[in-house]
Amino acid sequence: MTTKCRFLLQRVLTGLRAHAVWYRRGPDGGPLKCRGAARQLSSSIRPHMSPSATTGPSSLSFRTHTCGELRSHHVGEKVTLCGWVQYLRQDLFVILRDFSGLTQVLIPQEDSAFNVKAVLCDLSVESVVKITGTVRKRPVGQENKGMPTGDIEVLAENVDIYNVCQKLPFEIKDFVKKSESLRMQYRYLDLRSSQMQKNLRLRSQLVMKMREFLCNVHGFVDVETPTLFKRTPGGAKEFVVPSREPGLFYSLPQSPQQFKQLLMVAGVDRYFQVARCYRDEGSKPDRQPEFTQVDIEMSFVDQAGIISLVEGLLQYSWPAEKGSLKVPFQTVTYEEAMRDYGVDKPDTRFGMKLTDLSEIFSSTQIDFLRSALSQPEGSVQAICVPSGAKLFTGKDLEELKQTAKTQFGQEMSLVLVREDGTLKSPLKKLLPVSVAEDLLLKTGAKPGDLLLLAAGSLHTVRPLLGRLRLQAAQLLEAHGLSVRDPASFNFLWVVDFPLFLPKEDKPEELESAHHPFTAPRPEDVELLFTEPHKVRGQHYDLVLNGSEIGGGSIRIHKSSEQLHVLKNILKEDPSLLSHLLEALDSGAPPHGGIALGLDRLVSILVGASSIRDVIAFPKSFRGHDLMSHAPDSVSEEELKPYHISVKWPTEGGRGGE
Repeated sequence: MTTKCRFLLQRVLTGLRAHAVWYRRGPDGGPLKCRGAARQLSSSIRPHMSPSATTGPSSLSFRTHTCGELRSHHVGEKVTLCGWVQYLRQDLFVILRDFSGLTQVLIPQEDSAFNVKAVLCDLSVESVVKITGTVRKRPVGQENKGMPTGDIEVLAENVDIYNVCQKLPFEIKDFVKKSESLRMQYRYLDLRSSQMQKNLRLRSQLVMKMREFLCNVHGFVDVETPTLFKRTPGGAKEFVVPSREPGLFYSLPQSPQQFKQLLMVAGVDRYFQVARCYRDEGSKPDRQPEFTQVDIEMSFVDQAGIISLVEGLLQYSWPAEKGSLKVPFQTVTYEEAMRDYGVDKPDTRFGMKLTDLSEIFSSTQIDFLRSALSQPEGSVQAICVPSGAKLFTGKDLEELKQTAKTQFGQEMSLVLVREDGTLKSPLKKLLPVSVAEDLLLKTGAKPGDLLLLAAGSLHTVRPLLGRLRLQAAQLLEAHGLSVRDPASFNFLWVVDFPLFLPKEDKPEELESAHHPFTAPRPEDVELLFTEPHKVRGQHYDLVLNGSEIGGGSIRIHKSSEQLHVLKNILKEDPSLLSHLLEALDSGAPPHGGIALGLDRLVSILVGASSIRDVIAFPKSFRGHDLMSHAPDSVSEEELKPYHISVKWPTEGGRGGE
């Protein structure tokens, strides 16, 4: 009864609105609130409310319009705006801001409006107010064409102050530079910026369109899967969560992989979810410990079906302001990607492909080249950097050589093509004229270009030149050349990956190139039992502008085949997946799927340098929440129910951010 009375009282008080409200300092220095004549707010007679207020962004709200929607056709209307004070200008104007944009509010100068003027002139920036007034056309010559609402202004009549803002650690203006750590410490302020508001809203719209396409167009079912699970063999490190049972722990899933396969066994047929995933690894510009993926799985489908579904999904949900998407996307094999670009996620917005020079140097007398070609899979490769010899400084060239040395343990040779067509390189004296001519012809190098040449095993040379290709593009852009169009969106499918790769620390052992549930290509199934290192998987990656934004595969749906992969090839304990193996023996249909990295996709769409710019509350580079100071310590008493204790390192102790 008390709760009901309180609710009714609140409704009555909400129905009372001040004709004018302002704050003044009292004799004791405290705020004194003055209110004009109150009126009863009627639900049936609301003359200042727009008919559109029953729906849209101003529905069920104190306001009639948002700050970014008023235009010339609103002139003469009485409107109510709510928002934050962006600017105060010479006691003449207040610029009011909300998520949608800005509106100029004219401060009345008449003596009869003294109270309203006093309140507005006394406001601090970022204070929260409600302003009611009449829309007017701005005087001729005072229009602001750079502002969507720049043809109008609102003459203030009533003001409500909801919150007076104190001093802030930084200004809420896009042109004010802030360190990322400061932005994350005060994330609730950083999110007020127009760019962050746009990023989050575009993300929301994209997800809504994806749901619509999957559910309404293709009959998918949105199913939530557990967050508390158990360790998955192989793959990335997982976060461990203690339970109250001694020695037993949960793991946070790095993806819903097993659950979505089990849903296919269960006959759900078409599943998706916008899934929260976790990996216990440090943050990078395109990666952080917790992330979101659009997770998809379907039964009775092949690789072509999944690819077609994803292309349709992206085409349907693609923001109109980013232009239209043309499908189908380009497709290359893993081998072609490595051969031409040196990486399995190439940025195809620019050329600079790798060129194999092994044949040209097959009879060379240059020792390091001859030595490289004599080893298994030895090769001499190069990339041609247009205008590199003309634009790159000595420091730039040294940076390229240092990358090769420090990251790959390789020496890299530079060949500069002078304007007269002659070569400048330590190799010049060792190159016969015919070889030098063949070198220029094969690489297509022209005067002013730069050749980056590396020799050694293909497994080393290709990734090295793939990395230098991207670094050279960055250097060219730093010198003013347009290499990678930021407004271009180049999608690429990479297929026919090897199913297994040698482990870095134990090359004699194999690990999954994707994950242990990927099915081999049908023509390679027999090789699973004889030469597993030669097996190609039904795995496909989706690449956008050089970033992997999706990966998936057709799954193994036979228990015996899955058991062989786990036990005999990967040397994993099959008992960890006994539930999945049993399910596959219970009538599992052929199935496959994909996971799209939502954070990466949106960050590329909005041109953000980091996925942290499209996540509301991201973690720092070290995986910390600088705002709430998570992770935090837990007392020994609180740990007792979980039967665990903390063993502090002998050196270093507890590190800060």
